[in-house]
Amino acid sequence: MAEEDNGAQPPALPENAPTPLPPSRQLSIAPPSPPAGELPPSSQIALPAAAGAVDPQGAVINEILGTARTVAVVGASEKAGKPSHRVSFYLMRAGFEVYPVNPSFPELGGRKAYPDLRSIPVKIDVVDIFRKAEMVPPVVEEAISIGAGAVWMQEGIADEKAASRARAAGLKVVMDRCMMKEHRKMLSLPPEGQ
Repeated sequence: MAEEDNGAQPPALPENAPTPLPPSRQLSIAPPSPPAGELPPSSQIALPAAAGAVDPQGAVINEILGTARTVAVVGASEKAGKPSHRVSFYLMRAGFEVYPVNPSFPELGGRKAYPDLRSIPVKIDVVDIFRKAEMVPPVVEEAISIGAGAVWMQEGIADEKAASRARAAGLKVVMDRCMMKEHRKMLSLPPEGQ
């Protein structure tokens, strides 16, 4: 399917992002991206789903990614090979204001690290959790206590009881999904490493 050239520039790629596929090899799954630095309204974001399947978390993911600006990464790591490190730096490059949460080091990527969520001096839109499942309930309770807008449990992490508690307190919840991967999908970027 050919697209019209409306003169709009494609969104800026994050530093070290792989080169996107040429338009002739891309599958159009979302409306054209807005100018760099702007996110489309969540009502215009479309995420792919299996043929005929509806993604039950899709609307929440779209809403969070379309509105969030501040992200606390609980379990952030200084080790470059760790997913929490990679996701933290991706989110920084993508324009999110990232607050690493880990009492083991003073900073990450030039940003002060905090020992816990209560120590962060700004309102947090999303608490991105990189902790083992048994550590999720206390993080969710702390997210509720600081008035966070959402909790996001990374791939492989799910706790339905903690999720229900967060929803009951008015927080949006995503479980078992990678915030970086979902953001890349929203921008129609290829998966990392392709």
